[in-house]
Amino acid sequence: MENLFAGLIASKTRVKLLIRFFFNPEAKSYLRELAKEFNVSTNSVREELNQLTQTKLLKSEKDGRQVYYSADPTHPLFPELKSMVSKVMGIDQVIDGIVNRLGDLEEAYLIDDYAEGKDTGIIDLLLVGNIDQYHLSDLSRKTERYIKRKIRSLVLSGDEYKNLLPELKKRPRVLVWTAKKK
Repeated sequence: MENLFAGLIASKTRVKLLIRFFFNPEAKSYLRELAKEFNVSTNSVREELNQLTQTKLLKSEKDGRQVYYSADPTHPLFPELKSMVSKVMGIDQVIDGIVNRLGDLEEAYLIDDYAEGKDTGIIDLLLVGNIDQYHLSDLSRKTERYIKRKIRSLVLSGDEYKNLLPELKKRPRVLVWTAKKK
């Protein structure tokens, strides 16, 4: 799926940075962490971070000796880039399919690596509500073939979610869908 961006952006490191920062705009990362995660030199990451900061797509803040980078939500292209990244990662299709076919979904969260914007190839979803497990399994298999990623789902009732919330707050998570209040 990253290939969709690769056709528009020549730098693989820039594509990874855009995905990292625009999938979860609250995420902050520093140079060496990114270089290690992407398995590239700090110089190539630094070059791309400088370019993205100069164009104001990313902002930086210093904390001690570390400089942390994050997406700039005030940039005029922010909503479009965030939407494009979601489409590239296939999350929009997963959530749409779940919402339209699986029963009474209250909330959907991305957890762990994808919640941090790390494309590890395994999408961990936390679904809160009364979900049809058979259809979820079927939909997950079909979607996995299309987006070329594995989907792991944790389905909890509203009460189970409330009971596990203290533990879940320790893990990265991003709310990707919530039911409209009736």
